[in-house]
Amino acid sequence: MEDFLLQHSLTTLFIISFLAATFLPLGSEWLVVTLLLQGNQLEAVIMVATLGNFLGACTTYGIGFWGSSWLTTKVLRIDEARLAKATLFYQKYGSWSLLLSWVPIIGDPLCLVSGSLRCNFLLFSLLTFIGKLARYSVLAVLT
Repeated sequence: MEDFLLQHSLTTLFIISFLAATFLPLGSEWLVVTLLLQGNQLEAVIMVATLGNFLGACTTYGIGFWGSSWLTTKVLRIDEARLAKATLFYQKYGSWSLLLSWVPIIGDPLCLVSGSLRCNFLLFSLLTFIGKLARYSVLAVLT
């Protein structure tokens, strides 16, 4: 397994970062730290993790945009309380709340809500990408 990770480290990082931005209970921070400690190029690790995580958030946005309430409750199993909390937060702080789309527990529902409320995709993309880039940049610097 370690050999596979070393040979395909950035691909693995992309996949895990992508999946971590969906409703799967995964985290990508451990792999970012591991790859940086193994001497991988800082900029490459940050960009691959950011792109994977951003595209995962776009997938969640798309589910909110095109999905029905059946899809979010039955397939993704997002309970009404979690969705209501994200909706209230989004309505209170508007699109700027997407800068926090990287935050565990509330980040994924924020992306879903922004899709279901038909947030402008360009604005969604800009704010979400900035938030995720900042997250991985800070993590990399702290490492």
